[in-house]
Amino acid sequence: MNVPAKTILIVDDDEDLRRLLGLRLKSAGYQVVTAESGEQALAHLSITQPQLVITDLQMSGMDGLTFFRQLHQQRPALPVLILTAHGTIPSAVTALQEGVFCYLTKPFEPDELLEQVAKALLLNTEIPLASDSEQWRADIITRNSELLELLNEAKLAAASEANIFISGESGTGKELLAQAIHRASLRHEKPFIAVNCSAIPEHLFESELFGHVRGAFTGAIAHHQGLFQAAHGGTLFLDEIGDLPLPLQTKLLRVLQERQVRAVGATQTVDIDVRIISATHLNLEQRMQSGQFREDLYYRLKVVTFNLPPLSARREDIPLLAQHFLNQLAQRNHKVITGFSPEALELLVHANLPGNVRQLFNIIEQTVVLSVSPIIPAALVQKALQTKEPDLLSFNEARSRFERDYLVQLLKIAHGNVTQAARMAKRNRTDFYKLLNRHELDPSFFKE
Repeated sequence: MNVPAKTILIVDDDEDLRRLLGLRLKSAGYQVVTAESGEQALAHLSITQPQLVITDLQMSGMDGLTFFRQLHQQRPALPVLILTAHGTIPSAVTALQEGVFCYLTKPFEPDELLEQVAKALLLNTEIPLASDSEQWRADIITRNSELLELLNEAKLAAASEANIFISGESGTGKELLAQAIHRASLRHEKPFIAVNCSAIPEHLFESELFGHVRGAFTGAIAHHQGLFQAAHGGTLFLDEIGDLPLPLQTKLLRVLQERQVRAVGATQTVDIDVRIISATHLNLEQRMQSGQFREDLYYRLKVVTFNLPPLSARREDIPLLAQHFLNQLAQRNHKVITGFSPEALELLVHANLPGNVRQLFNIIEQTVVLSVSPIIPAALVQKALQTKEPDLLSFNEARSRFERDYLVQLLKIAHGNVTQAARMAKRNRTDFYKLLNRHELDPSFFKE
């Protein structure tokens, strides 16, 4: 199978190593761009959209770690692979902690390099496939270590009969986790019934949960089986349990203690076998201390607890989730959309998403609906995010950025012809070359 022609930027002040790496990667089917310094590499980002950066750690001028930090500010979702000598491994470990994909110790085997390159290139687009033994949590897409550890614990808890309590902000996937626990449990062949406690009117709640008999109240024209009986043998998920009024908390507690329900208007009770998973975005301990939630019910529900992290604590999952939602929504809307521009992905990774995964889905849906190209541009993401204008740069930073962008534009138009570019800029060749050197721009890079 041919390797997709993806672009890799190699940054190293050693010309021989740049050439060697370039040959190996080109022979594997990749496109290669090289830069002899971190400054030059940052300038190349204005005209090149690499899917991976390989940089040496020790370089004259800007070292590899400094280069990575500046690159990471511009392109946080771009994977970086660092090459290091044995003596600089501690620095490479520091880089790993700051977000570098991996490091290779020189000298390294060509196969090892190509293996790490292939893994890194999948960073923003591959959605990890769950193995057969992990299908129970296939709907929860993550590579976040904290969430993966939580899922391991959830699988252990699923094998028990203990009631489970899930906390977390709105939109973090509490119902998805509840469904996953049900699938991993011995009850997986029985029903999973979900009820939003805040969405049912108080006067109908008892009837919905416990059922009613015909004639129990005005409008009860037939027998109605409650949700507890509907979930018999399976799992009942009580979402937003923190919104349950106190009188109903008392009745729910009695059902959990006696494991029996009595329908409204009935004279006999019915045995039930139900596993309870409850969830809320509220702080139940505070509500319990203020008298808004029963302490005995709190401890009855909260046998095993899981706290889902917000999306802001697992930003490495945003590219995965965004691509997953994009694939779903493009198919649903009959559109050929394959991905996001790097700038669009950066906006998503940095975005403030108080609505968490649910908000991210809504943003992706809006961009898919409005997109007229196979790649989602940054402008659509920015519109969906309703982002504010970025903070003003300092005068020197703004002037430097303008100069670099202006010079890049001139060189593009002139196809790397310095004489023509200088003439358009109304500058002599000597001054123009000084400007190019200041911004580490190589005219030959722009030649057709």
